Amino acid sequence: MDTPFTDKIESADVAKMPAEYQVLLKRVLAIQADCEIGGPHLYVRSILPDAPTKVDRLIVARTAAEEADHYRKVARLAGEVGEDVSALLSRPNRERYVNAFRGTITSWEDFAVFGFLIDRVGRYQLEEFIGCSYAPLERLLPDVINEELGHIDYGHTKTAEFAARGGRDKERIQGVIDAWYPKALDMFGNTGSRRSERYRHWGLKRRTNAQAREEYMREVDPLIRAMGLTVPDPTVGREFV
Repeated sequence: MDTPFTDKIESADVAKMPAEYQVLLKRVLAIQADCEIGGPHLYVRSILPDAPTKVDRLIVARTAAEEADHYRKVARLAGEVGEDVSALLSRPNRERYVNAFRGTITSWEDFAVFGFLIDRVGRYQLEEFIGCSYAPLERLLPDVINEELGHIDYGHTKTAEFAARGGRDKERIQGVIDAWYPKALDMFGNTGSRRSERYRHWGLKRRTNAQAREEYMREVDPLIRAMGLTVPDPTVGREFV
């Protein structure tokens, strides 16, 4: 097996790197940018006007603004290495890189679970870059991850509130968990992905897809059970295994 790459690279060094490194770096930045802007495109128009309270409306607006700023930061990094991702701003949801960002969120239950499950995967994706070989990407992580934690906490709180109401509210939130859980697991990609191996070889990611997914399940499954909800079958409704 090739010796893993352990150097730290700045933007000025990228053009000197092997073609594979450049391609993988540009891809990972493009996908990250797409995920950051893809979230607000899912829910702002449909959820923001109908938020239950003024505080909730402000939180939705702040979440969308922070995600847009995350996009801006990643887009700047992509531009520095010659990858223009501005087209992502107007890309239709159905054409997003990741299936979880295709479609529209139209219910408050969906928005809550999206924060609880999907934003949590987003945190895992960002944590892949801790200690990565591309130094500019690692430097922006603390602020972005900290804001992502706020989105996750809000989604967790709202999901738990729905579950605690019992009755039909609990049944509805269980159905939403059932719908989003397989999408969350799929966000980690194919278990045997060769591209994942090459990301790790070049120091752009830390874990295999399977390792990250298993860590996620060990974290989120007990949280679902603690709400009195049932963890969905992880093999049902999956696109990638």
